[in-house]
Amino acid sequence: MDSCFGELRPEVLAGDRRSEALGDLRVLPDEVLCIILANLTPLDVARLSCVSSVMYILCNEEPLWMTLCLSVVIRDLEYKGSWKKSALHQLDLLHKYTEAPPKQTLYFDGFNSLFLYRRFYRCNTTLKEFYFDDGNVERRENISLEEFHKDYDGQKPVMIDGLADNWSARKSWTCEEFLLKYADTKFGISQRSSKKINMKFKDYNSYIQLQRDEDPLYIFDDKFGEAAPDLLKDYSVPQLFQEDYFDVLDIDHRPPFRWLIIGPERSGASWHVDPGLTSAWNTLLSGRKRWALYPPGRVPLGVTVHVNEDDGDVNVDSPSSLQWWLDFYPLLGPEDKPIECTQMPGETIYVPTGWWHCVLNLETTIAVTQNFVNSKNFEYVCLDMAPGHLHKGVCRAGFLALDEVSYNDIVKHDSDLTRKEKRVRMCQSLEDAVSENVTNMDTRDDLKDLEYSYDINFLSMFLDKEKDHYTSLWSSGNSMGQREMRDWLWKLWVGRPELRDLVWKGACLALNAEKWFERAGEICAFHKLPAPRLDEKLPVGTGSNPVYVVDDYVIKIFAEGGLETSLYCLGTELEFHNLLNKLNSSLKNHIPTVLASGILIYENGSRRALPWDGRGILDVVTTSNSVSIRYNEVDYAFGVWGKKLFEHEIAGKLPLHELTNSEKSSSVWPYIVTEKCEGKIFTELRDALSSADTLNLASFLGEQLRDIHLLPVHWPSPDDSTLSVGEDHLKMALANGHGAAHSFDRRLFVSILNKRRKNITKRLVDWGHPIPSNLIEKIDDYIPLDLTGFLDIFEDETGFRRSCTWIHSDVMDDNIYMTPCRPASRLAESAPFPRLPDNALFSKSNCSQTQSWCPSHILDFSDLSIGEPIFDLIPVHLDVFRGDPTLLKQFLGSYKLPLLKRELLKQSVEDSRFKKLSYRAMCYCILHDDNVLGAVFGLWRELRTATSWEEVEEKVWGELNNYAGFC
Repeated sequence: MDSCFGELRPEVLAGDRRSEALGDLRVLPDEVLCIILANLTPLDVARLSCVSSVMYILCNEEPLWMTLCLSVVIRDLEYKGSWKKSALHQLDLLHKYTEAPPKQTLYFDGFNSLFLYRRFYRCNTTLKEFYFDDGNVERRENISLEEFHKDYDGQKPVMIDGLADNWSARKSWTCEEFLLKYADTKFGISQRSSKKINMKFKDYNSYIQLQRDEDPLYIFDDKFGEAAPDLLKDYSVPQLFQEDYFDVLDIDHRPPFRWLIIGPERSGASWHVDPGLTSAWNTLLSGRKRWALYPPGRVPLGVTVHVNEDDGDVNVDSPSSLQWWLDFYPLLGPEDKPIECTQMPGETIYVPTGWWHCVLNLETTIAVTQNFVNSKNFEYVCLDMAPGHLHKGVCRAGFLALDEVSYNDIVKHDSDLTRKEKRVRMCQSLEDAVSENVTNMDTRDDLKDLEYSYDINFLSMFLDKEKDHYTSLWSSGNSMGQREMRDWLWKLWVGRPELRDLVWKGACLALNAEKWFERAGEICAFHKLPAPRLDEKLPVGTGSNPVYVVDDYVIKIFAEGGLETSLYCLGTELEFHNLLNKLNSSLKNHIPTVLASGILIYENGSRRALPWDGRGILDVVTTSNSVSIRYNEVDYAFGVWGKKLFEHEIAGKLPLHELTNSEKSSSVWPYIVTEKCEGKIFTELRDALSSADTLNLASFLGEQLRDIHLLPVHWPSPDDSTLSVGEDHLKMALANGHGAAHSFDRRLFVSILNKRRKNITKRLVDWGHPIPSNLIEKIDDYIPLDLTGFLDIFEDETGFRRSCTWIHSDVMDDNIYMTPCRPASRLAESAPFPRLPDNALFSKSNCSQTQSWCPSHILDFSDLSIGEPIFDLIPVHLDVFRGDPTLLKQFLGSYKLPLLKRELLKQSVEDSRFKKLSYRAMCYCILHDDNVLGAVFGLWRELRTATSWEEVEEKVWGELNNYAGFC
């Protein structure tokens, strides 16, 4: 493209300047050009602005620089009067920027853009005429709880006046008061970028006074109670909405549920359905808001719903609130218009589960909103957690989510579809949309007759019958993770027994609980154990496999990762128990005894169980097309080395549950039956334990992991032709004699790490928040591309060179059992462990406590593996100790094994960092199969502003560098 700036003469006023100024780019619409520019760096955009007159216009738009600024935020955001200046401030370049007049006048005649004009209009329009005083949302005041449940809860929206009359927020929540009390308080703003961005209120207040943005930033902060705790005292949850089943969870473990909302004129929330199909209430304290709402299944004009067929994640593409009202609303006929109203100060609007809504601030507003789960929407929330995509789409987009294939499949499996001659008027246009999507005339007529019902029985028909909660991919967009979901249901089951019928219905939707309960019953019947009682129907714990406590027994059904993964998990656990019995290890006293094990098979319409002790290969396995056997003709073909080779094969690929074909593995389930431990799981006792109890626990874990790590490892024999390996250097390890054979474990271990290293940046980006993006960019400088530096070895007391041992891999708070013991005060006097300092994480002021708890058992050995012992410190330190260095030090004091030899490697090591325990531990956190870094930056929030991985390493694992071991 030739520069046009030298040719900007007054006589060049006619004609189309665009073609000459853009060259080959002239074929692209202005909208596409603006999208491209928004993905460039500020420096590149500045350079492009010098290319031509049209590029100068495109590259100096405020909306563009707003996007660019938010993409480069590295400090608290400050608005400097324009977004270009604000971006330069973030880049420390503002002092070099001058707005000196050009040497010659620039002429831009001959270029016009409807796209840019519309955006300019939206930036500068006022909303004085947008007040909608004739809304059709019902308005009530002095409404009783009974009336609300009968007429509105879970059914339709309502605007209620008077609920906030007694709040102090009615008077104190104004910009003026906030400026006095919270000027330097940082609040989270609406997300216009992938980064979490905060602004001090004084800076935000300056911004809303100066800005002329089409979609202004607004404060939308779910952590405002932490930033400004006094704000929580200014309001209370209205009585109508106090039933909230999420309240059984600690505040740190429940999904985001309350937000402070502050926004200027033209800001607002674009079309959306509230996360997780929860319901919500929103109380306005100052200003005015315009609302538009559609019932469930009615997608607003201009909105597109994307549902990922792999994991069911839902994304909504929607124009901004202002753009929708300006560009799309005028196109709607009377029958297609939404339910509308204007919300005034002091009014509270209730939005039922599944309802689409859009909000536009007509002036500067301050509001508070909360989402909740109650008896009317509990099943919908559970349904939305279930794996699969079709039901998620139908819940939001109605029949638009159906194609002909999916519709015919539903009709084939369900004969009780509800039909009506007439449909609700607001849903009439939905039929037209269905007619366009479905080509078959008979199917189209069926759909026209089919009533879209936002009823749980109707919506659950669209669940994928082949998918199973424990084996299928979990949507990353769910309001909580799988472990959190199971924990929530279990706490409701135990803590709210009056809700068990409802909780069971929800568990059947989200967990396939009924199917797993039936399978547990079959196992009990085969082994002549007592049948599960009704109060034992729900799986216990938060693990990835269904576990049932039946009388004095515990039944675990292996499901995670599919059949192949499950066989290796059970086979390794049974091999481990056999080793303990053979050695008569003291570990046996702290591990539940195995009473039975086998495989449950579904064939010919019935289930039967086959006993299996882990040895040999059952016929049902050899005939399965979904299982590969890597270690033949040995006692434990599905033991730890076969499992390690399987781990090597899939390392660096998708997570296990994504690699598994759940349909192939849905008829065979390995299981194990163990004795029940007396006492309670640590996660239930954490907050009640004394300092002495937690120190005792840390010492106990050190002793047990020491015993695990001292267990002998049987290395594959050099002449073992039955062992198949996939890389040449691993084969050479077996072929080059005795010493090389014993290095097989280390080479396999490092090979797995190297495979995980290859796509680590993508994995960290996919995991996203709270992992800082600036640290992700520095990952290549922190972890070398080749991790052979981890091959260092040391000699144990026998002179044998080794580095890898048995490791548990999953010592977490729900895998530790504790039993009542002597009172804490007497225990502390006789215990050799020092007390925690007063400011330690677990320190409690509970001197009057009479009940003390002692650790007794470690559970769940299905994740057993061969690896470096430091791996076992990751779940212990992050999950059990919650990062407390005092407990880690106590643990190491009883562990007493060297994690590295002091004389590390007689030969030189190119990278001295490998000699640091903290560096090795941090690398293992980053390379871990699970999102360990999410836990790291969740525990140490201050590390979210860290500028280097070394800073994170020192904070999390620095205590390890003080440990010399007992060599």
